[in-house]
Amino acid sequence: MAKISPVSIKYMIHASFTAEGALEKPDVIGALFGQTEGLLGADLEMRELQKEGKIGRIEVDLERQGKMTVGKIHIPTALDQSETTLIGAAIETIERMGPCDSQIEIERIEDVRGSKRDYILERAKKLMQSIEGSSESREISKQVKESRRIDSIQKYGEEELPCGDLSGNEIIVVEGRADVINLLKAGVNNVVGMNGTKLPDSIKKLGKEKQLILFVDGDRGGKLIIQNVLDNAEVRDIAIAPDGKEVEELAGKEILMCLRKTIPVKEYLRKGYFPKEEKAESLEETVSEKIELTDEKKEKLKEIFKDNLGKEKALLLDSELNEIKSISIKSFGATLEKIKDKPKIIIIDGVVTKNILLNAEGSGCQILVANNFAATSEKIKLLSF
Repeated sequence: MAKISPVSIKYMIHASFTAEGALEKPDVIGALFGQTEGLLGADLEMRELQKEGKIGRIEVDLERQGKMTVGKIHIPTALDQSETTLIGAAIETIERMGPCDSQIEIERIEDVRGSKRDYILERAKKLMQSIEGSSESREISKQVKESRRIDSIQKYGEEELPCGDLSGNEIIVVEGRADVINLLKAGVNNVVGMNGTKLPDSIKKLGKEKQLILFVDGDRGGKLIIQNVLDNAEVRDIAIAPDGKEVEELAGKEILMCLRKTIPVKEYLRKGYFPKEEKAESLEETVSEKIELTDEKKEKLKEIFKDNLGKEKALLLDSELNEIKSISIKSFGATLEKIKDKPKIIIIDGVVTKNILLNAEGSGCQILVANNFAATSEKIKLLSF
């Protein structure tokens, strides 16, 4: 009887079986050959295939569990994919082994060559670490080089944030691990991920020691992340992916292009909350129209402020204290951006953060009323009743 060469094995059929009684290995192998005979025609007769070396030695592992016998069957084949799956399906039709009723189920069909390729790739990665990589441009070489960068991912802070090399003074902050990996692939190593949209304390501390560049997706979620980060950390510049694209899906050239077009935070807030066609001269004219608060207006403003307490709202007023719009504090910046009639007076139910203050300055607001202030401004008059 011919034996299959280990080199020529393409697939391994892994099956499990249960039988209602005591069995031996010859009972199982006999059932495989006997009960599949004639099912698939002469070309796929298991006995003949084994003689020709297209099916290898069948391995059977079994054990008794009370009155039942359970076990595993492993069948190596040198057949093609479709023929191997037909053999697997035929095996599942076996209903009896020896004297016992039984049932066989194919767990999986393993591509042995794929396992070899995985081994080759993993081995190549290890070899790559001991030498300087070659400059070949073939795909497999590219994968090995990329894996080297990915393997260099480190952990930062108590939250164990994914990061590259943070030894420099300039650090790029992205949303998650996939973004970090993509930047490392592009050769950008000074990157750290937030592991979500919530800003970790480690990033807040990092902002006090380093110059942070926030790199976000080009969608609404990216804008929300910007608002959240600016509320809680010191950021120097902002980089945004093209509209509708995520950082993790950008090509290397796109990543570098976005990082070349970083925007200072103040410029982003200024551009982000004014229509593009609006000129700087018109903004200056709006701001130059100073509002004088008479005693009567102060009393009215005080009443409006007290009525708004506990509502977690921001009231946008014109120069005559008429309400333009009532908006949620949580969406303050995003909503303010869309409003055409910019407010002259804003009432906040809560504490005014640095980001709220920058948004208000950008809108041309002259008076800001709130419970308390976590930042100060030379452009806006701050009131608290």
